[in-house]
Amino acid sequence: MKKCLTFLLALLGLNTACSQQNYENVDVNAFATTMNEADVVLLDVRTDKEFAEGHIGGALHIDVNKDDFVEQALMQVPQGKRIAVYCRSGRRSARAAGLLANAGYSVVNLKGGIMAWQKERMAVTTDTHEQDVFTTKSGKTVTLYALQHASIRLVYDGKEIEIDPVAKLGNRTTDYAAMPKADYIFVTHEHGDHFDRGAISTLTANGTRLVTNRRCADMLGYGEVMANGDSKQVAEGISVEAVPAYNTTEGHLQFHPKGRDNGYILTIDGLRIYIAGDTEDIPEMAQIKDIDIAFLPCNQPYTMTTSQLVKAARTIKPRVLFPYHYGQTDVSGIPAELKADGIDVRIRHYE
Repeated sequence: MKKCLTFLLALLGLNTACSQQNYENVDVNAFATTMNEADVVLLDVRTDKEFAEGHIGGALHIDVNKDDFVEQALMQVPQGKRIAVYCRSGRRSARAAGLLANAGYSVVNLKGGIMAWQKERMAVTTDTHEQDVFTTKSGKTVTLYALQHASIRLVYDGKEIEIDPVAKLGNRTTDYAAMPKADYIFVTHEHGDHFDRGAISTLTANGTRLVTNRRCADMLGYGEVMANGDSKQVAEGISVEAVPAYNTTEGHLQFHPKGRDNGYILTIDGLRIYIAGDTEDIPEMAQIKDIDIAFLPCNQPYTMTTSQLVKAARTIKPRVLFPYHYGQTDVSGIPAELKADGIDVRIRHYE
């Protein structure tokens, strides 16, 4: 009788656990189909080391064992998006799926994890560029990939946008051959840490549009030229404004003279992204309004000091700020300086 009661209680517990499962488990083929749907964000919940050793291409990475897992997911994945989640064998991702479902997401979990994925000879990559996901006014997503220094990749609605692509800088490299061809390439100026003929060539296909300043267009022999103050519609839902970028400190004026180089403001389905290029905290920044995301450079003598960057951020008032182009400059104190201003400062590997 005691054994029967134990069995019944165990069975009841199992049924209760199953009834509480609030996400979907799917096999490799169904997972591959799901993750490519427009409203789905792919999420790897393993450790940093596991992710670096190989992951499914395009995956966002948040370690489920970190205390702030749900908080990070809520920050990086818009509500209303579905999440396709995986780990090594499916156990950690099942736990993550439950947490995410409780947080309000619709979740699909990969049975057998990346082990099952690889067993079916599905592709993995070792590209570990950091990603940030933002939502446009119509609910689409813009994914920002931190490549290196001043090189940024944006993906929106199936379109590939590259900013100042450079394949090699010091001991850091970016394999542009492993990335999709670009629909749009924006180049701010001709310095070697922003302008790379080889990277541009690798990313270019029929239909790729290159937008740049006059100097780079002359050096390449082609390109759509924009000068400070110009604006254009480059596609449905995507427009660009060229804004000034220059030095103001005596002794540094030769690096980026006024009127030569561009910064860009991309407006993507209402999401406004300011890519400052190489500049100091110039007066024209007071005219830059309604910015959701700003990329501000920080390394003297070529761009801004940390104090100048903080001043520029308070002038522009972006919702999210990425210090970039910072080389060996210590930017770790900037988030605390701007916390009271309500600016979300995110430090990524833009050394």
